[in-house]
Amino acid sequence: MAQRPKMFRTTAFVLLLAATSLALFPHRAASRSQTPGEQSPQPTAPIPALSGYIDVHTHIDPRDPNAAVETAVKSMASQNATKLFLLSEPYPQDDPARFDADVFLAAAKKYPDKLAVLAGGATLNAMILEAARTGDSGPEAKRKFKEKAEEWLREGVAGFGELTAEHLSQPSSGIREYEYAAPDSPLFLMLADIAAEHHVPIDLHMEAVPQAMPLPSDLVAPNPPQLPANIPDFERLLAHNRGAIIIWAHAGADFTGYRTPELCRRLLLAHSNLYMEIKVDPVIPGRNPIMADGHIKPDWLKLFQDFPDRFVIGSDQHYGPMLPRGSSRWQATVLLLNQLPPDLRRRIGTENALHIYSGK
Repeated sequence: MAQRPKMFRTTAFVLLLAATSLALFPHRAASRSQTPGEQSPQPTAPIPALSGYIDVHTHIDPRDPNAAVETAVKSMASQNATKLFLLSEPYPQDDPARFDADVFLAAAKKYPDKLAVLAGGATLNAMILEAARTGDSGPEAKRKFKEKAEEWLREGVAGFGELTAEHLSQPSSGIREYEYAAPDSPLFLMLADIAAEHHVPIDLHMEAVPQAMPLPSDLVAPNPPQLPANIPDFERLLAHNRGAIIIWAHAGADFTGYRTPELCRRLLLAHSNLYMEIKVDPVIPGRNPIMADGHIKPDWLKLFQDFPDRFVIGSDQHYGPMLPRGSSRWQATVLLLNQLPPDLRRRIGTENALHIYSGK
């Protein structure tokens, strides 16, 4: 069968989101206008989760963090979310736009039952990337790194994130830099030890590259023409300290074509400390391997059923001072969550997150 044009697939998915919402919640039919700067088209009405859930991966607009935090909290009712985890995005050392959790931590602490914070995206991540670039991960670099990680924990963060081992540049999405550090580099291994000691997880963004490969043809510089293999190094990180919980972000957003159920199954079988976040992003047609025409693909559903305790919801939703930016992210992720059998929905929606962040 001929593949449908990308524009058709995107439009069809957005219409499906709206239709599902109207079918399940006809009293929510009032339309929402799109605010300037939003990244994606909005369905006619929100699609709340059928049961409450925890979203362990969301972001805050740093330009007005207090207002953005308030928007996140107010949005929880329409989403039927019970708790949101706020993360700073991963940045290199020389990015002038970089910010970390200190920008929104005080605002989030006003809502301890609704919000939690992860830290390190602009500080620990920058140190890891700089050490990889310079080759300097000696005693002084390790001392400063450990000091900063433990400082974040004293500030009351729930874990470390969003960090990255392989972040592709996507200028159309506002991501300018290519970021790479081997997952088993010395500072990543040190962070695993710190995380295990303090019983907190690491949230890791990493494209799947099982072996060295050419850059996908639809991506351009500053991405390198050849991507280095990272799955073998990732497995060494996982094996380094089994007490360190590693959450591999963005299952459902695949830019290399290798984040497959088969790869995920092999890694989950081999590494008991590996967990994965589910993200479904209808803004990027063809990059969402979990869903097809708004329905969970059978091989992914089987993976969730075979590993019911190893997946959580991580929508990658961005909250700004007004409407959530790109709010079809959480709606698309919730569309998937709503299709799961009730017991599996409860585990992936809430119980697994509670276990990961229990501090035990």
